[in-house]
Amino acid sequence: MGLLPQDLYDAAEETIALCRAKNCVLVTAESCTGGLIGAALTSVEGASEVFHASYVTYANAAKEITLGVAPSLIRAEGAVSEKVAFAMARGALEQSPASIAVAVTGIAGPGGGSSEKPVGTVHIAAVSSEGKTLHQVQLFSGDRDAVRLQTALYALKMVRQLATDEDS
Repeated sequence: MGLLPQDLYDAAEETIALCRAKNCVLVTAESCTGGLIGAALTSVEGASEVFHASYVTYANAAKEITLGVAPSLIRAEGAVSEKVAFAMARGALEQSPASIAVAVTGIAGPGGGSSEKPVGTVHIAAVSSEGKTLHQVQLFSGDRDAVRLQTALYALKMVRQLATDEDS
């Protein structure tokens, strides 16, 4: 386990095992978590069988250049939005041989929030190469680390949900 909280390691281990069982490959696109999801997944032995990459696109320009998110979309919706989360996930999927992508974009704090998007607001989108999609907007509580941890846990949960739904 090492550097990660036990619950995050356990979630990553469960996600890797499920992806292995379902023969799916995973890619992540992370903003507010700064690579935490990828770090969790790569802490699991054998992750390389099912984990392709984690794109850490913290800055808007990185989302645009690396994942192909349209600058006009970020201007219109804001980086912390459902449409940008989906654009990040789809961009990661297109840049990789993965069959499932999950993307997170949010406001971890302590600053940066507004009345419309308070600190703790996070959009999580998951997409599959089969065209299935999931989205959640969450308002997580706690300090910056707590928001990032809750985001990573929720993102991994959504990956498992999408991987399980791929059978139906």
